[in-house]
Amino acid sequence: MTLNKTAFEHISIVASDLDGTLLAPDHQLSEFTKQTLKQLHEQGYTFIFATGRHHVDVAYIRETVGIPAYMITSNGARVHDIDDNLMYSQDVDPELVQDIIDIIRQDPDIIVHIYQDEKWWVNQTDEQLLSFSKQSGFSFDVFDDSNAPKDGVAKIFFTHKSHDHLALFEDKLNQKFGNELNIAFSTPWCLEVMQGNVSKGHALQAVAKSLGKELSHCIAFGDGMNDAEMLSMAGMGKVMQTSHPKVKAALPNNEVIGSNEDDAVAHYLVEHLLR
Repeated sequence: MTLNKTAFEHISIVASDLDGTLLAPDHQLSEFTKQTLKQLHEQGYTFIFATGRHHVDVAYIRETVGIPAYMITSNGARVHDIDDNLMYSQDVDPELVQDIIDIIRQDPDIIVHIYQDEKWWVNQTDEQLLSFSKQSGFSFDVFDDSNAPKDGVAKIFFTHKSHDHLALFEDKLNQKFGNELNIAFSTPWCLEVMQGNVSKGHALQAVAKSLGKELSHCIAFGDGMNDAEMLSMAGMGKVMQTSHPKVKAALPNNEVIGSNEDDAVAHYLVEHLLR
């Protein structure tokens, strides 16, 4: 699909997922991507990090780029503005937290995680998990999964080496909670649970509205099922080549671009948006 730059004239907001999308496979931003984001800012675009990660972690990544940027974190449960003010927050219903965890903790091989305000809780230690946030130093504490913290929970998520195994629990959670929760995979090995009306798409809408803009002014990039709402709601939603087949099937009309391994988002922005 070849698009000339005039097709992008109405775009003023750029939103991107991080892992599998904007970040290289080592979970870092390449120098080329950093320079591209700086150019975007210099040319007047608003940039938004839109991720499942915790805002403490994302604030560090934003600092390494050195541009003012909005942060949609915990898949849309939290939004911080360019000055780090919390402008939008939606928690998992405290009454549901333990019920959700009780379904999952039947399997001792699944690691249960909670993002609660400034904290990251896990029910068992796994040093490999720290590779994602090695640079920022954001780390977890262990909690008792029979007595989970309930208030201020942005999201609960579960990790396991088998996607198919986690998918069984996705079905169980959907059967029990239905529309009360938004349940989506961010990667094939990470199943995420937010309050029902939480998504990156709705958070993007909140940021656009605060800027006096419409979603039609946004271009967004992503690779996970937790990006699906954002990619379908934005004026332009671009899917990564490396996305899970479920993502491509859910968004059959969205343009597929290259891989995060090749800095595809930055190259796309240079080619189509930057002057």
